[in-house]
Amino acid sequence: MVSDQLERLDRLPLRTNLRGLSPYGAPQLDVPILLNVNENTHGVPADVQAAITEAVAAAATGLNRYPDREFTELRESLAEYLGHGLTPDNIWAANGSNEVLQQILQAFGGPGRKALGFPPTYSMYPLLASGTDTEYVRGVRADDYGLDAESAADQVRETGANIVFLCSPNNPTGTGLGLDVVEAVYEAGEASQAIVIVDEAYHEFAHDNTPSALTLLPGRERLIVSRTMSKAFALAGARLGYMAAAPEVADAIRLVRLPYHLSAVTQATALAALNHREALMADVEDIKIQRDRIVTELLRLGLKPAASDSNYVFFGGLENPHAIWQGLLDAGVLIRDVGIPGHLRVTAGTEPETTAFLVALEALLDGQGSKPA
Repeated sequence: MVSDQLERLDRLPLRTNLRGLSPYGAPQLDVPILLNVNENTHGVPADVQAAITEAVAAAATGLNRYPDREFTELRESLAEYLGHGLTPDNIWAANGSNEVLQQILQAFGGPGRKALGFPPTYSMYPLLASGTDTEYVRGVRADDYGLDAESAADQVRETGANIVFLCSPNNPTGTGLGLDVVEAVYEAGEASQAIVIVDEAYHEFAHDNTPSALTLLPGRERLIVSRTMSKAFALAGARLGYMAAAPEVADAIRLVRLPYHLSAVTQATALAALNHREALMADVEDIKIQRDRIVTELLRLGLKPAASDSNYVFFGGLENPHAIWQGLLDAGVLIRDVGIPGHLRVTAGTEPETTAFLVALEALLDGQGSKPA
């Protein structure tokens, strides 16, 4: 079946740089506990659901008309939420942060330009680069998957990158970047006028007093901070991502965006959630408790979890990670095999979901009859 699909695809006049690629995807399986794609498993609180339902119903009365092309009220609300002296002119939004990143690449990437990422990191970066015919350059990290300021800056200078992806907290490792790395990369990109994207999709889950790259925006017109409402706001199904940057960056994105790209329903949903964010942020605090609990328990089990500023935990020390992944799946718990030897990644869910994962994992490790690697 797959080979037939590939054969049919190869008969099309597909762009050369897209041949042989696979689309982004994670297993979508029907199991009781889904902890594989970093969703907010707490769901949308009832009062927020009611507010969204009311807002969408109001928007439905005008669906015969195009939505506000500039989503003015939403930009105002996002600027107020982010703070840091940002105004609506600093804000842009799209259908998920992936579309925001795609629009950035459409505006600043393209043939003859390079985008630099530091794997292991978010797997969409090279796919977005390919989709915009931007060369993707794979940088390197330290053996512990860390990235320091000197190494990152050297790689920016050596590659002459036009766009740099800095994922913080990094996906899949969950570790945050120091602001010194962002500053060093920005300065190193001066010669190539590199656009520096700090992808903060999981920032709301960071430990207290962890600084955001939003603090570095003043005076740095090539710096962009990307966020999403999919995770902390439990709106993965609504598709709303956004960015903060200099106003001229948002103006550049307007040159490539599709007309009326944010529907009235999407705008209404996001506004209602922002207006009722207290309940959503309470769930974020609970998720952080479960995240820290996972780290503690994995250490007790002799595994090697990475320090996490996100809503997931990346852990190593496994002799056969795929066998553990399959065993958990058989027990009704789906986590993520990210393809890194000896490692897996698990989303921090509700307390019962977290307990189910930990109990099943310990049983599997005991059943192996040996200590973790």
